[in-house]
Amino acid sequence: MKKEDTYLEFDLLSLLKAMWESLWLIIVAAVLCGAAAFCIARFCVTPLYKASVLMYVNNTSLSVGSTKVSISSSDLSAAQSLVDTYVVILNTRTTLDEVRNKSGVSYTYEELQEMISAAAVNSTEVFEIIVTSPDPKEARDIGNVIAQVLPKRISTVVEGSSARVVDRAVTPAKKASPSITRYTAVGMLLGVIASCGYIAIRAILDDRIHDEDYLMQMYENIPVLTVVPELVASETDGYGYYKAPDGKRKGASA
Repeated sequence: MKKEDTYLEFDLLSLLKAMWESLWLIIVAAVLCGAAAFCIARFCVTPLYKASVLMYVNNTSLSVGSTKVSISSSDLSAAQSLVDTYVVILNTRTTLDEVRNKSGVSYTYEELQEMISAAAVNSTEVFEIIVTSPDPKEARDIGNVIAQVLPKRISTVVEGSSARVVDRAVTPAKKASPSITRYTAVGMLLGVIASCGYIAIRAILDDRIHDEDYLMQMYENIPVLTVVPELVASETDGYGYYKAPDGKRKGASA
């Protein structure tokens, strides 16, 4: 009789053995998921292109309202703060509306704001503006319009400020996303994980009797008295024989 408190132990070696025996399933799942991810990246995801503009900002003596601040060009912390101020000015509705009008795009203010990102380069006074668009030429044009509009907006808002273009935007030759290789690799990895999880759950929930160890775990108080050996059919004489552990025949039966 089976004990109510009995639980089945399942070690890592048994899981690895189950996965090795179902290696074909893991390979098939990896190939199918990788192919699906490839198709999604190749045919379903809209490719995006990025064009960047580099600008240099500097202020030896700027004033905001009635407060005057002196900033040294060697003070990287202050330069970072100054760049952050210019990024805020870039993302204002007034600035982006002017960019929309001069570039002739039909995006709303919110859409254009999501397409533009800006940050300091290595905490210096140079900051990079990146424009992301499904059209490489459009990304370039918007970036160059920003390089034209932003310095005037900065000088209007922050007295005594200056901003110069270090590098204008060019038409990107390669798409920035999606990465087909990355999509395919992630898809294959998910296929391997999903198939291994399925195999592990199937092995853990399998309550069939496979060997003596299973019986010893499930029925501790009932000894194993005998084992029925495997009966293998003969291909030559039509008789069957019992397969011993060493692989030799141990008797035959009609």
